[in-house]
Amino acid sequence: MAYLFEGRSMSTLLCLMTLLVGLDFHAVAVGGALRLDMNPENGFTTLNHSMAMVQRMEALLAQGNGSDVTLRVRTIGTDEVKIIQAHSLVLTLQSDMFDELLQNRNNSVLVLREPQDCAAVFDKFIRYLYCGDISVRLDQAIPLHKLASKYRVWSLQQGLTRYMTQHLSSDSPTGHVVGWYQYSLQIGDVSLRDSCLQYLSWNLSSVLQSAEWVSISDELLLSLLQRSDLILQSELDLYEALENWIEQNQPASDTVETALRAIRYGMIPPQHLFRLQKQSPLMVKHYESIRDLLFLAFQFHSASPIQLAKYFDVNCSIFTPRNYLSASWGSPWVINNPTRDDRSNSFQTQLGPSGHDSTKRVTWNTLFSPRWLPLSVRSGFGEHGAMQSTRTDLGRPRIIVTPATSSPDFAGVSFQKTVIVAVRQQGKMVVRHVYNFHQSTEESGDFLVDADLQRRGSEYLIDNSLFLHVIVKPLYHSLIVSKK
Repeated sequence: MAYLFEGRSMSTLLCLMTLLVGLDFHAVAVGGALRLDMNPENGFTTLNHSMAMVQRMEALLAQGNGSDVTLRVRTIGTDEVKIIQAHSLVLTLQSDMFDELLQNRNNSVLVLREPQDCAAVFDKFIRYLYCGDISVRLDQAIPLHKLASKYRVWSLQQGLTRYMTQHLSSDSPTGHVVGWYQYSLQIGDVSLRDSCLQYLSWNLSSVLQSAEWVSISDELLLSLLQRSDLILQSELDLYEALENWIEQNQPASDTVETALRAIRYGMIPPQHLFRLQKQSPLMVKHYESIRDLLFLAFQFHSASPIQLAKYFDVNCSIFTPRNYLSASWGSPWVINNPTRDDRSNSFQTQLGPSGHDSTKRVTWNTLFSPRWLPLSVRSGFGEHGAMQSTRTDLGRPRIIVTPATSSPDFAGVSFQKTVIVAVRQQGKMVVRHVYNFHQSTEESGDFLVDADLQRRGSEYLIDNSLFLHVIVKPLYHSLIVSKK
């Protein structure tokens, strides 16, 4: 089995066994777990003392028996020094960096210099090398990841990346997602960066209300403002949050003007735009830099977009809706016991974002089916809102969103439907999935494709209910090009 140690001699393994034997076996084994994997049919049994082995390794580190290297961990910028009695065999088996450092040392002392956050968790890092497990708090993820990367402990590095990806929704006093996003940029971790950015975008409504919002960097702020997949109550909320961010951070004038020009003023009702022009100190101060956008927004609200396009270029992202949660754009839908049968629902939205169309309403019918059936065998909506159709145990969940009636007002307008799926993570409601589909498809083909709704403890269910929010976004495709 010497190949498991990448060419290191069998004598090193014998040295480790000698160290372990030197410990009080009875004291460790009594507390250790013994797992028996038995197959009664052929009498084959595996005796598994791995937990006891972990405990003995932990005791080896704690007692320092047979230590052949002393780690002196100096905290950069201070006089603080942490002393750890370690074993070169364990360090070199787990870390190529330690292997190189120990080969080049002149004596039994190895001096390491670490920043304060890494020095504070260095003992936890070394314990992982001995025991293979580690307890992590939110504020310890980055320094431990730095150590794992520096000393090339790839298993720990990958595990911490997964930890951060899976704990974006955890509560912390000042927030942690923004810090993890900035760290992902520093180390070039695209997967972690995208996970943080998606979480912030999909849960922006709650982020705007948190202490984390004002800690967002200039670069991250401008990146978020360019996105069409932001989920929030309204564009007005975004403007007011931007105003608060600018007041708290006092960024450069160029950043302020770039951010203000990323607001989609066509999505803010004209009565609120009038108020902002007079009462918002930010808009008053920078009015000249956004005068053209406000002028275009008021024109958009005063006439139909098709009429406006005859005289002006309205091919601009300020007329492209984001994912707004207010009632004029869609409706929440909580489906209790979703695997029981097909469900239907109806709601109304405004015809379009233009003030010219704000009084016109469109009624939408939504159908949720826990088991997909071909459209050809679906019947119409029943008298009491229940879907009358043949049942089958095959298939997977599907959702369909269609207008109740057609109208001449639909000319030149297409509708993008967005279905948001919320789940509970770490005790908090967060967005798990966002599905987009267009008028020509009627339904989202990959809707909840990986969800196991049959299982009562499914991560997609909250108190045995499926929490959805359906949004309908009117788009003038012949006139406006959506930017993401």
